[in-house]
Amino acid sequence: MRKMITFRNKKDTLSLQMERKSLLIIGICMVLVLIASIAGTSVGNDFISPLNVLQTIFGLGAGDHDFVVLTLRLPRVLLSLLVGAALGMSGALLQGIIRNPLASPDVIGITGGAAVATVGFVTLLGGTISIKLLPLFAIMGAMITAIIIYLLAWKKGVSPIRLVLIGIGVSAITGAGTTFMLILSPFYTAGQAYIWLTGSVYGASWTDVRTIIPVIVIVLPLAIWFARSLNAQEFGDDLATGLGVTVQRHRSALLLCSVLLAGVAVAVAGTIGFVGLIAPHIARKLVGRMFGSMLIVSGLVGALLVFAADLIARTVFLPLDVPAGVFTAGVGAPFFLYLLFKNRNQF
Repeated sequence: MRKMITFRNKKDTLSLQMERKSLLIIGICMVLVLIASIAGTSVGNDFISPLNVLQTIFGLGAGDHDFVVLTLRLPRVLLSLLVGAALGMSGALLQGIIRNPLASPDVIGITGGAAVATVGFVTLLGGTISIKLLPLFAIMGAMITAIIIYLLAWKKGVSPIRLVLIGIGVSAITGAGTTFMLILSPFYTAGQAYIWLTGSVYGASWTDVRTIIPVIVIVLPLAIWFARSLNAQEFGDDLATGLGVTVQRHRSALLLCSVLLAGVAVAVAGTIGFVGLIAPHIARKLVGRMFGSMLIVSGLVGALLVFAADLIARTVFLPLDVPAGVFTAGVGAPFFLYLLFKNRNQF
């Protein structure tokens, strides 16, 4: 009896230490995001001191930097952070649902579905209906693709490995559909679409920021609520069911959250690849496998990844403005191959 009490006390102490570590890591990441917001707004063709940036943001400046800070730089910095957060959390949810370290919205075709819907909207409906409906079409494209993948993978439930394999196949189909749409589109539209497909927050506006914020604010609490069941699902569907988890219902809800996050990110910034793959792995190294903390840290790490990629893209190669997706793909593709090699015995 005494040994059991001692073991329980040690377990509670370890759990408390992990929670404190997670809170510390989340706090550090939030401070880094705040610093990135100010530093990223300061850097550009002309350096603006962080103090002047803060004065301009809070309306205390002389007005000299209002246009550069409030119209050009700040929306772009905030959008890069928000897009990275959405992709990081979407990838974390998918990896938890599928229980596969190779899963991410771009790998299994969800961002591809959003991309083909968006390019189709620009090619076939551009100029006929309001461009404000573009995010809705992107989310619908991601949603329809996810439903198709889910239905094709269903066989008395959804097997994680089936979901990945079918998702990769659907991703190839959506890629072909996007290419076909580009061939049909006018030359000037195709040029813009290619930049968008690479993934870029160039030309970001407050409208884009206002588009993505509500989705993150609504989806994040739901994702955290349902993500608690992923801790049980890691031990297998049978055990999770025995613990009282309605596996398929929770899996469907989490997949919906992942799709919404990925869809709105693609709508405002294009297909910035591999962030949803890399961010959850870094988060897991930082806070462990408890999905509540890991989901939040994945979002913060994803935000910093896209911010760093965009900062390099718009400052290192001046006067060129390289799409941020070039840099995330340059890091993410080798990382994907490394994961594939590391997990080769599991397939």
